[in-house]
Amino acid sequence: MNFIFLGPPGAGKGTLAAQVSEEYRIPQISTGDIFRENIKNQTELGKKVKAVIDAGGLVSDDLVLEIVGDRLKKDDCKNGFILDGFPRTIPQAEAFEKLGIPVQVVNFEVNNQLIIDRLSNRRVCKECKANYNVKFMPPKVEGKCDKCGGELFTREDDKIESITNRLEVYRKETEPLIDFYRKLNKMVDIDSARDSKEVLVDFKKLFPVK
Repeated sequence: MNFIFLGPPGAGKGTLAAQVSEEYRIPQISTGDIFRENIKNQTELGKKVKAVIDAGGLVSDDLVLEIVGDRLKKDDCKNGFILDGFPRTIPQAEAFEKLGIPVQVVNFEVNNQLIIDRLSNRRVCKECKANYNVKFMPPKVEGKCDKCGGELFTREDDKIESITNRLEVYRKETEPLIDFYRKLNKMVDIDSARDSKEVLVDFKKLFPVK
């Protein structure tokens, strides 16, 4: 099964993607990860991306699509994949449709206040990168990671000003994809304003593991 996960930052896409990836044995793919992998391995595509980033530019839709298409050809995608963070815009979605790859789009529904609560209260371990939430899933010792004892910190993009900006960008650029895919009858909505275990149960009912 091939999936595209849609939803604003803080909607729980990444958390569910990791769970689905494990249970369905399909890779979770984000454009950021692909970029970093290609740059690290100094592939031809990676060199193109690095040149654009180093110049302070934005990676073009054509190059993003080329990189995503290349990633989906790998053996671990034979039984399916989860695209998390792609497509971001209508032009990207239109270009991806031309590849003729069947996908099911899952839209994560959650209100703005819960998003702000989730992100502004998120803390990340400086050492092992484990995630916590001081409101919903606090560490046993304040400011310390349960796993390695590392110091917890707030990422720059989890500060209120940044969260507000990220939501505005999502509403403007990515939210229109909901109508785009709904018109193609590829859209399923899921209530993600709940514990991730409950969301996973509903997801498995919609898409039983084969």
